[in-house]
Amino acid sequence: MDRNPSPPSSEAEEEEEGDAVGGTVYSKHWLFSILTRLIEVISPEQGEPGASRERTELEEEMENDICRVWDMSMDEDVALFLQEFNAPDIFMGVFAKSKCPRLTEICVGILGNMACFQDICMSISKDENLGQVLLQRLCDSDSPTLLETSRLLLTCLSQPEVANVWVERIRESPSVYDCVCFIMSSSTNVELLVKVGEVVDKLFDLDEELMLHWIKNGTCQSVGPSVDDSPEELPDFKIVPCILEAAKQVRSDNPEGLDVYMHILQLLTTVDEGIQAIVQAPDGGKETWSLLYDLVCHELCQPDDPAIIVQEQKTVLASILSVLSAMFASQTEQEYIKMRKNMPLIGSLIRILQYMEGCGKNSVDDSKKSKADETGNADLHEEDFHLKILKDICCELLSNMLQELTKENILEGLNQGHLNEQTCSCAFQNLLPLYFTSVESFLEVLREADRTLADNLEKRFPSLKVHT
Repeated sequence: MDRNPSPPSSEAEEEEEGDAVGGTVYSKHWLFSILTRLIEVISPEQGEPGASRERTELEEEMENDICRVWDMSMDEDVALFLQEFNAPDIFMGVFAKSKCPRLTEICVGILGNMACFQDICMSISKDENLGQVLLQRLCDSDSPTLLETSRLLLTCLSQPEVANVWVERIRESPSVYDCVCFIMSSSTNVELLVKVGEVVDKLFDLDEELMLHWIKNGTCQSVGPSVDDSPEELPDFKIVPCILEAAKQVRSDNPEGLDVYMHILQLLTTVDEGIQAIVQAPDGGKETWSLLYDLVCHELCQPDDPAIIVQEQKTVLASILSVLSAMFASQTEQEYIKMRKNMPLIGSLIRILQYMEGCGKNSVDDSKKSKADETGNADLHEEDFHLKILKDICCELLSNMLQELTKENILEGLNQGHLNEQTCSCAFQNLLPLYFTSVESFLEVLREADRTLADNLEKRFPSLKVHT
């Protein structure tokens, strides 16, 4: 049976005109009867046959009906009707009394649909008791319930009018940190990991203070009872290893999810404490560097990909390179950052710049063709903006790495094919004139390794003639 069946077909001809919910064909009487039955499910009369069983599972008919309400709640008129008849309070009773994971999931899902409408979202968000109960759902052991809870939180955090209410509530609820870290570090449910990642990404983007608190967090904290009888304390979580574990889970199955987790890492590097959390990990940041290195060198923007792939991958590449750049600038003494191990990364950076040059030419041609299309031009400008960000980050990292190359590194790069006249020309074309000092320093070392190549590059870039 589907988790969320479609609403029943309309039987409006059998309903009285005044029974319709707003402008829909849904029956007020039917909806009210379902809410009433929902109350009866969680509060069965003592001694009623089957009462104990109903506390752990739903009868098929009731599940189908409440799922129809779930679908119907995407309609604003229905959502307002449910709000008017205190459905959130009924759901509070479900969360407090029900032992049925499926029922809890559906009720959170209905609230998530209702929260898509601003007025209802404000009402739900300002209810302190409901807010705390919903945050407690993050400690649930049921993945579908966790998914719907995360979706609801993301919906509320995306509403500017109430986002701060939730940020403050989460800041004052230590259990949220532990529960989110537990999900990221242990779940294999990709859909759940992506949604939780989106919540964390939104939280860090909204509130730097909360991000700093989570970076510094790591002490064992009581998270209170969960739905099952699991222990009340979770392990000593650190945010960076949890993010890395989630990223590894989603990297193959969900490119959008990988983008989310790479952006979370990038947000961490916007504060010194975040950079230190990465590079001062027990392994000195090696796991982070290895994962990002592997993504750039072996998965993204590969030699057999068309140049246009850089358009599709520009945001995730920008996040990854930004983190690598921050790590390289702060950890040049770490063994994993030594240049003899990172010549393939230099080759990948130059390939990204080559692909962007190809995309730039296509963009100019497309711009000429669609000059009259204002919407097309607006989209084009946005794409160019994101590519420029990627180029700036790529050039900064490349310039820093070129300055660290020794003669032996360059000889290795030449032998491996990462460095040649074409790739060096592409690098110089993009780095000059902003990174003149870096290019000049690289050229002097290159002259020791391959004078002919250095002379040819000087001819192509006269401003680089060595002052001797």
